Amino acid sequence: MISRALVFQHMDNEPPGLFGEFLEARGARLDVVHLHRGQEIPSLAPYDFLLVMGGAMDVWEEAQYPWLKAEKAAIAEWAISRQRPFFGVCLGMQLLAEATGGKVGLARAAEVGIGAIELTGPHALTAGLAQHFRMMQWHHAEVTQLPVGAEVLASSDITPVQIMALGGNMVGTQFHGELTPELVKKWAEIPQYIEWLETSLGAGAYERVRTEALPLMPKMRKVSFYMFNALIGGKAQKAAA
Repeated sequence: MISRALVFQHMDNEPPGLFGEFLEARGARLDVVHLHRGQEIPSLAPYDFLLVMGGAMDVWEEAQYPWLKAEKAAIAEWAISRQRPFFGVCLGMQLLAEATGGKVGLARAAEVGIGAIELTGPHALTAGLAQHFRMMQWHHAEVTQLPVGAEVLASSDITPVQIMALGGNMVGTQFHGELTPELVKKWAEIPQYIEWLETSLGAGAYERVRTEALPLMPKMRKVSFYMFNALIGGKAQKAAA
């Protein structure tokens, strides 16, 4: 049972989204730390769940974003010492990888817009998903070396690590499964995201991607809901035991 969840947020327009809704529907209290606003990370001891969101910054930009050091230390403590359920989205997955001994670097190409994902093998966290599905992508960095003990659960043509599991209760996705229609609209307010999109897909790409994404939202929500429930419900922990 999840009673208190801690959220690390890196940008105003990258909130918990669907995962916050899922947690609140289970009666969990959400404490959101806005790292980009200078808020400090509290003691991890009272929390049952850690959710780490995405952001336009990269894991190696500690000089520009000095709070990344404290965040990585907290994620390492969570993963190594506390070993409670963790879900990381995009940057959140990359931070989990680096904090636990993996490596992150620039991808060979940016991956933005709706992209195809393929499962790489059976796992309790993804057992209910279709072999192929489509999700929103918006990144130019990727996990280049897995932490010891980590597994790749899904890949895309551009990015080998689309879903990463570490142990039985920590998972990250390179794609954005937190999205709601409102959040997709808010991304139009992030110049760096629009720049990445137009560099990859041409001028005016945002409106095309938004038009494609909105009808797919129910299917993308089902992917996120299943993975969340598999993680929280204990199926993955039992399978790994």
